[in-house]
Amino acid sequence: MLFAGFREFDVTVGPEVTIHGIIAGDGPPLLLLHGFPQNHLIWHIVAPQLTSTYTVVAVDLRGYGASSKPPPSSDHSAYAKSKMAQDCVLVMSNLGFSTFSICSHDRGARVAHKLCVDHPSAVQKVMFLDIAPTLSMFEKTDMEFARKYWHWFFLIQPSPFPESCILANQQGFANIFFWRSDNGFDGEALETYVKQLSDPDTVKGMCEDYRAAASVDLEEAREDLKLGRRIQCPVRVLWGKKGVIESCFDALEEWRAVSDGLVDGEHVDSGHYIPEEVPEALVKHIREFFV
Repeated sequence: MLFAGFREFDVTVGPEVTIHGIIAGDGPPLLLLHGFPQNHLIWHIVAPQLTSTYTVVAVDLRGYGASSKPPPSSDHSAYAKSKMAQDCVLVMSNLGFSTFSICSHDRGARVAHKLCVDHPSAVQKVMFLDIAPTLSMFEKTDMEFARKYWHWFFLIQPSPFPESCILANQQGFANIFFWRSDNGFDGEALETYVKQLSDPDTVKGMCEDYRAAASVDLEEAREDLKLGRRIQCPVRVLWGKKGVIESCFDALEEWRAVSDGLVDGEHVDSGHYIPEEVPEALVKHIREFFV
């Protein structure tokens, strides 16, 4: 059984929007945010090792897992990272935490970035796993990046084209992403990742997440930089040395460009899925950084 000892919860964060998550442990609060095309089960190895030191909270982002899938809008604002960040603040407040730290992977790290900018007093420290800032990644796109991260440009195409393609062959779509892991995924977790790709509302939510990233999120990021709204808390960045961030970006330089606080980090011996490929290395960094 995954997450033995954790309690499930559902928090209403807005009209007809509920965020699902789990909580366990004792100590300072640590929020875990997953990426695409996954859900909170990415933390099934890491989270149980942290409950003796932290109060661990892991949620499904809106559009993913057991959280709500708001209907899309023409401007994709329902899936803006500012909206998803607000979800997280409301969840943590509901659980009794006005300040907390965040460990975040992939899409969840993009939410965490915006949360740090919009709610600086709420975040004590943040860890980003295998990403560079969204605006920088789009602005520095070249042939290598476009070939390796083709899904960024596929998922933002107008509905219902990408949704229809995924729903027609969800197993094939999942295989494209998960074969790249050097370590096998847990069967129960992997089953949930694939299963949600057969749910039309979840697939639409995932696509809207990416459409927002290529539109409203970029507008908000440019405005944040124009107004000098940057990350204030300490940042640690980890990225897989076998992945795209290693080959296409200078991760530390990119995060220092949008941060006023200390930024450190390193590559780890993995591909993209750090929490499941090298969980022990991640746990070590979490315990060192979130003190």
